[in-house]
Amino acid sequence: MDSLYQPLACDLHDYLEIACLYHYRLHIELNDGDSLDAEALTTETTPSKEEFLIVHSAQGQQRLRLDSLLAITPLTANARFTRVSLSPSAC
Repeated sequence: MDSLYQPLACDLHDYLEIACLYHYRLHIELNDGDSLDAEALTTETTPSKEEFLIVHSAQGQQRLRLDSLLAITPLTANARFTRVSLSPSAC
């Protein structure tokens, strides 16, 4: 993604942290219309303050910039949340 990073709304970070903590399998919808199913591993913040979700899918490990995510839906049974729409918004 070449555009200026748009931070995710602060309250939405909790869902990503839960997904990583429990290594949920997620259906991830991207802003460009693509989607993938992957296991949430961790999050990462770069020195330039861009934030990423690190996942493992059939294609291997991937870094997904948080402002490229449209929504996440847990595929793991008994997950602590359902589909969450994600939108960039400064804290």
